[in-house]
Amino acid sequence: MIVWINGAFGAGKTSAARELIELIPNSTLFDPEVIGGTLPHLLPSKRLDEVSDHQDLPIWRRLVIDAAAALHTEVGGTLVVPMTLLRQEYRDEIFGSLAARRIPVRHVLLDPDETILRERITGRPPLPVPPDAGPRTQQWALDHIEPYRAARAGWLDADAHRIDTSALTPYETAERLAEAVRSDAARVSDIVQTPEPTAETLAAGVLLFDEQDRVLLVDPTYKAGWEFPGGIVEPGEAPARAGVREVAEETGIQLADLPGLLVADWEPPNPPGYGGMRFLFDGGRLDSGAVRMLLPGPELRGWRFVTEQEAADLLPSVRYERLRWALRARERGAVLYLEAGVPLGG
Repeated sequence: MIVWINGAFGAGKTSAARELIELIPNSTLFDPEVIGGTLPHLLPSKRLDEVSDHQDLPIWRRLVIDAAAALHTEVGGTLVVPMTLLRQEYRDEIFGSLAARRIPVRHVLLDPDETILRERITGRPPLPVPPDAGPRTQQWALDHIEPYRAARAGWLDADAHRIDTSALTPYETAERLAEAVRSDAARVSDIVQTPEPTAETLAAGVLLFDEQDRVLLVDPTYKAGWEFPGGIVEPGEAPARAGVREVAEETGIQLADLPGLLVADWEPPNPPGYGGMRFLFDGGRLDSGAVRMLLPGPELRGWRFVTEQEAADLLPSVRYERLRWALRARERGAVLYLEAGVPLGG
């Protein structure tokens, strides 16, 4: 199990985490700031200069996931992770990847009153200056209060178990944390557990259209990036039926008929991905008004109907090429075979 301690910079996460590992048997502290400190040794300075926060680097998020999973396997028990996460898509990526490895995460938010938070920041010694993230001064911490307030209003308060630490010492905070874990008040994150593939996979996506022939894209909670409704075909399952099942699970939309095939695309391995066959089916037109009553579904953070041009800005290039040729196939009433997004066989 992982206890992820979230909160604004200066909320006392690390101090409480150090106390917490004394209260939870067989627990270990893992501070992802260690990962941030390694980035200058891994990346050229030009790449580091492109971001203002190391969390915006995909390599940081991947290393945090891999290190947490490896440490959890190595030592077992409970991993206590004090780390601010203000962007929901980063939370989804990290928690989703951990869930895929069958590591449950309990998300706790330390939330002192803003006046007290500001007093703590301005009254503390200057923060250290990690080379990977720019100067973490008192002003730097103060500047992050507004993004924290926005995250809390938008998603964070509903996602995490909140503890008001305005009047608590680090030890008292740790006691509240330990009790929240023991009592299940800090529940295990219900993010979808999608196991990471260990070999080539077969996947089925379904294109759904509105009255203007715009295509539906969804933003899943369990992985980063926009996608078509769909997912992995289970062993012994027909791809078209898998597409119908995935649409229902992700969106709540029940398709009355099996969709027709538009493209079959072989996706080559691209480490760490394994690739495999990808099918796109035509799910037909939907009543956009009825769709708005259902979406976002239980597995989605967001959704939108988009034009082909708009999809180009949202989808990875290989996925966009698959969509582009699927739309051509739909126009022609044909089925296309692709390899890496390129049509073959005329």
